Amino acid sequence: MSGSEHDGHGGPVPAPAPDAEPARLGTLEAQVMDLLWSGGERFTVRALIDRLPADPAYTTIATVLGNLRKKGLVCTKKDGHATLYAACRSREEHTASIMEHALDASGDRAASMLHFVRGMPASDLELLRNFLADGGSGSVPGSGPGSGPRSGPGGAGA
Repeated sequence: MSGSEHDGHGGPVPAPAPDAEPARLGTLEAQVMDLLWSGGERFTVRALIDRLPADPAYTTIATVLGNLRKKGLVCTKKDGHATLYAACRSREEHTASIMEHALDASGDRAASMLHFVRGMPASDLELLRNFLADGGSGSVPGSGPGSGPRSGPGGAGA
């Protein structure tokens, strides 16, 4: 692959503001992100269309990818004449940002966190206990080399 990360206008891909509300995904956006998160590779628009359950128009998927890029979830890379698309952040990073935003917006972060933890299954509590026992320095599931392509802001290709 040749080329570099870009925003479609020659500039770098903008990172979402740290305090910005996490991107809400529509149905088609979620389907596209599921493919990008699970694929472990970069895709052309046509390759994404071929993997989607319906047969959306090329322009529809190109628009969805442009919207996802503006939301800071998708990065692009030129490969000759083709544009390749990949997730800029892992599914786990996106989920964590949604959870963080929910806690910030709750009005009572501590109470919300405690309600959440009380509802966790035993296996999740054990995972949390082990992580905290390691001083928060242990590996985070889903953030290792097999968690999908992560380029652009915070990713390996940045």
